Amino acid sequence: MDRQAVYKEISDFLVDTFEVPEEDLTPDADLVENLGLDSIDAVDLMVKLQEITGKKVTPEQFKTVRTINDVLDVVDQLSANG
Repeated sequence: MDRQAVYKEISDFLVDTFEVPEEDLTPDADLVENLGLDSIDAVDLMVKLQEITGKKVTPEQFKTVRTINDVLDVVDQLSANG
Protein backbone atom coordinates (compact mmCIF):
# COMPACT_ATOMS: atom_id res chain seq x y z
CA MET A 1 0.00 0.00 0.00
CA ASP A 2 1.51 3.33 -1.00
CA ARG A 3 1.77 6.32 1.31
CA GLN A 4 -1.16 8.16 -0.29
CA ALA A 5 -3.44 5.14 0.12
CA VAL A 6 -2.39 4.79 3.77
CA TYR A 7 -3.01 8.54 4.30
CA LYS A 8 -6.53 8.10 2.89
CA GLU A 9 -7.23 5.08 5.09
CA ILE A 10 -5.92 6.83 8.22
CA SER A 11 -7.88 10.00 7.37
CA ASP A 12 -11.10 8.05 6.83
CA PHE A 13 -10.51 6.21 10.12
CA LEU A 14 -10.00 9.48 12.03
CA VAL A 15 -13.15 11.01 10.53
CA ASP A 16 -15.33 7.91 11.01
CA THR A 17 -14.07 6.79 14.42
CA PHE A 18 -13.20 10.02 16.21
CA GLU A 19 -15.44 12.44 14.28
CA VAL A 20 -12.44 14.58 13.35
CA PRO A 21 -13.57 17.24 10.86
CA GLU A 22 -12.14 16.35 7.46
CA GLU A 23 -10.96 19.94 6.93
CA ASP A 24 -8.68 19.57 10.00
CA LEU A 25 -6.77 16.71 8.41
CA THR A 26 -3.37 17.63 7.01
CA PRO A 27 -0.13 15.64 7.01
CA ASP A 28 1.28 17.97 9.68
CA ALA A 29 -1.83 17.94 11.90
CA ASP A 30 -0.91 17.11 15.50
CA LEU A 31 -3.03 14.21 16.72
CA VAL A 32 -3.54 15.70 20.19
CA GLU A 33 -3.25 19.47 19.70
CA ASN A 34 -5.06 19.79 16.36
CA LEU A 35 -7.28 16.72 16.21
CA GLY A 36 -8.17 16.25 19.88
CA LEU A 37 -7.19 12.60 20.26
CA ASP A 38 -6.55 11.29 23.77
CA SER A 39 -4.61 8.27 25.04
CA ILE A 40 -7.53 5.88 24.51
CA ASP A 41 -7.88 7.14 20.93
CA ALA A 42 -4.15 6.58 20.45
CA VAL A 43 -4.56 2.92 21.40
CA ASP A 44 -7.38 2.58 18.86
CA LEU A 45 -5.14 4.18 16.23
CA MET A 46 -2.32 1.77 17.08
CA VAL A 47 -4.72 -1.15 16.57
CA LYS A 48 -5.68 0.32 13.19
CA LEU A 49 -2.00 0.56 12.20
CA GLN A 50 -1.58 -3.11 13.11
CA GLU A 51 -4.58 -3.93 10.88
CA ILE A 52 -3.08 -1.97 7.98
CA THR A 53 0.40 -3.46 8.24
CA GLY A 54 -0.30 -6.86 9.75
CA LYS A 55 2.50 -6.13 12.23
CA LYS A 56 2.64 -5.08 15.85
CA VAL A 57 3.46 -1.44 16.53
CA THR A 58 5.96 -1.25 19.38
CA PRO A 59 5.43 1.23 22.20
CA GLU A 60 8.75 2.82 21.22
CA GLN A 61 7.53 3.38 17.66
CA PHE A 62 4.23 4.78 18.83
CA LYS A 63 5.87 7.20 21.27
CA THR A 64 7.40 8.98 18.27
CA VAL A 65 3.97 9.65 16.74
CA ARG A 66 2.74 13.22 17.01
CA THR A 67 1.36 14.03 13.55
CA ILE A 68 -0.37 12.22 10.71
CA ASN A 69 2.98 12.22 8.88
CA ASP A 70 4.49 10.41 11.89
CA VAL A 71 1.75 7.77 11.60
CA LEU A 72 2.63 7.32 7.93
CA ASP A 73 6.33 7.02 8.82
CA VAL A 74 5.57 4.19 11.27
CA VAL A 75 3.54 2.40 8.60
CA ASP A 76 6.48 2.83 6.18
CA GLN A 77 8.88 1.39 8.80
CA LEU A 78 6.65 -1.60 9.48
CA SER A 79 6.10 -2.25 5.78
CA ALA A 80 9.84 -2.05 5.04
CA ASN A 81 10.61 -4.60 7.75
CA GLY A 82 8.50 -7.28 6.21
